[in-house]
Amino acid sequence: MHFNFLRLGAFMACALIASPTLADNTAPPGEVMLMHDLAGAVSADRLQKDVQKLVDFGTRHTLSDTKSNTRGIGAARRWIKAEFERISAECGGCLEVITIADTVKGEQRIPDPVEVVSVIAIQRGTLDADRYVMMSGDIDSRVTDPMDFTSDSPGANDNASGMAGVLEAARVLSRHKFAGSVIYAGLAGEEQGLFGGKIVAKYALDHGWRIKAVLNNDMIGNISGIDGITDNTIARVFSEGTRDVETPKEARMRRFTGGEVDSPSRNLARYIDVRADRYIPALDVMMVYRLDRFGRGGHHRPFNAVGIPGVRIMETHENYNRQHQDIRTENGIAYGDVIAGVNFDYARKLTALNVVSLAEMAGAPPFPAAVKIKGAVQPSTQLSWKMATGKAADNLAGYKVYWRLTDQPQWQWSRFVGKVDHYTLQNIVIDNYYFGVASVAKDGSESPVVFPGPAGSFGD
Repeated sequence: MHFNFLRLGAFMACALIASPTLADNTAPPGEVMLMHDLAGAVSADRLQKDVQKLVDFGTRHTLSDTKSNTRGIGAARRWIKAEFERISAECGGCLEVITIADTVKGEQRIPDPVEVVSVIAIQRGTLDADRYVMMSGDIDSRVTDPMDFTSDSPGANDNASGMAGVLEAARVLSRHKFAGSVIYAGLAGEEQGLFGGKIVAKYALDHGWRIKAVLNNDMIGNISGIDGITDNTIARVFSEGTRDVETPKEARMRRFTGGEVDSPSRNLARYIDVRADRYIPALDVMMVYRLDRFGRGGHHRPFNAVGIPGVRIMETHENYNRQHQDIRTENGIAYGDVIAGVNFDYARKLTALNVVSLAEMAGAPPFPAAVKIKGAVQPSTQLSWKMATGKAADNLAGYKVYWRLTDQPQWQWSRFVGKVDHYTLQNIVIDNYYFGVASVAKDGSESPVVFPGPAGSFGD
């Protein structure tokens, strides 16, 4: 993040004339020291063992064998479930392990009835158990022909790497307690049409799950791209610009008040970017202002489609010779998604990025709700929100107001304003900036920034 210190000084001097008074408020720490320990606890060796185990199932194609104990999608999902259960046993039963399934048929890539089964582990929060953040990876794999369910399809990077990351995150985070709940998800049927995500998203809505963020990890292990670049220091985070569920009325409002680049998913991406800078050495985030790669899709998309914020976290330099390919060598080029193409230290860093982002969001107080803004033809900007109360807010230290110039990708300035439900920034003209509000815990854990109005809402 780059600062213009002369401009910063001027704006902070203006902000000092703000109201209400902060005399009785002490700002919590800006750095949560636990996050360094959590990032350091992620193991490249454990990731490699899990990827190897998933590769050893031969194929994890959605249409593959479900009866064998050693080969096919059935064996893979049973192993994932058993691994979640083993992790839960080590933390005294702290994970609730379930499967969420439905039968899919009559689709282009699933013409005959097939049960699509996702494996879910839930770590319940201590204060706000009905508020969830989720990390997901995909169970299934494929080769060149998306209907070929018998050939070897190791899917080492796509997406055993993401699934192994989910398991490793569960190992690390299950040793700690958080205010909100964490979901670790192995989603099925991604290669055949994002069906696992669609089924789980529907289940979440039907059961009243308040999912605030989905971190979808799809290919987090390749560092040598088809573009000839090898780089293990950058991760991409894709996010939608406007909410998929935006109504025509909300679109008209956004046209005049802004918010095209401030959906909850986009501010989730900004949040992850800051955590990389703060807690993950030698890793930077490239925020990509697009739902997914050009013309392609991932398992965060079904959640976005029903109004649940979500992003895709993945490698920066893809190698298409190692994606969706029959294992072969042609003209001296090796094709196929084999384990030799996975860099496990890089996968460790991206997994650690998920771990700290999940932990801080789960550790934060309830995200700001009903954030509103006004200040037209005035010298000052007024923000208001609904202050959290009750047990869910036991760890609430207060709120932080953020603002930035409208052409800047990241939040530039912030101010902790205490345990209040409104704040006025004097001599900060609303026309020239974008604004938002985050909730802050007593230990310094923050929620993502919430942009005012429906364009930026994470829901109540």
